[in-house]
Amino acid sequence: MSANSIDKEARDNYYVQTVNMDTPPAPAPQMQPYQRTYGNPAPLGMLAYGTVILCSSLLTLHAGGVYTPSLVLVFATFYGGISQTLVGMWEMFLGNTFSATVFTTYGGFNFSYGALYLPQIGIAAAYSVDGVPTEEFYHAVGIYLGIWALITFLFALGALRTTLPIVVTLGFTVVSLVCLAANAFTGNAHLATAGGAFGIIAAFGAYYGTFSLFWTQQTTYSYIRLPPLIVAPSNV
Repeated sequence: MSANSIDKEARDNYYVQTVNMDTPPAPAPQMQPYQRTYGNPAPLGMLAYGTVILCSSLLTLHAGGVYTPSLVLVFATFYGGISQTLVGMWEMFLGNTFSATVFTTYGGFNFSYGALYLPQIGIAAAYSVDGVPTEEFYHAVGIYLGIWALITFLFALGALRTTLPIVVTLGFTVVSLVCLAANAFTGNAHLATAGGAFGIIAAFGAYYGTFSLFWTQQTTYSYIRLPPLIVAPSNV
């Protein structure tokens, strides 16, 4: 028997235990890495998007006999503008470039749209004579809305492989903005009505997209949850 093996040898009626020095030491216990969990900011951004466009569309349709659109300032600036800008930054941190670009861009849109109705900014006053907005003001608004229609159309093209609610929201937003821009140039009331109606459809598309992500297995029952409605297979 080898002198380096683990055995017991009798020496002067005593037992001597020897240890095999070739045995590797036991591995040290390893700590499991901490897995950080992040929430999904997209439902907040889509909810803010839908709420702003819903408010703006209802005011465009003069719902409840309201003809002064200043209420949209509250939603556009203090809800849509702030929330969507923050959501865009969070999406960028999470690596979602498309969502980050869309939400941050529309956060800027909401801030600028709210500024149109903020007297301290003086946009309307710069185009007014004796406190009355001139035709130049409405044409300037038409150019503004037309540019945003183009931007939204480009976003819609980039969203064709996402979900049906997102495509519907962006698509009907494009149509709504085009109608409102045409109304600003022509003064045709029917175009404003159409723009408001299409805007409401876009808002409900955003709401569907919001709650398809927000109502989860952890928060509500299965018969309440909404399917995301994917519009294209992953291999296309």
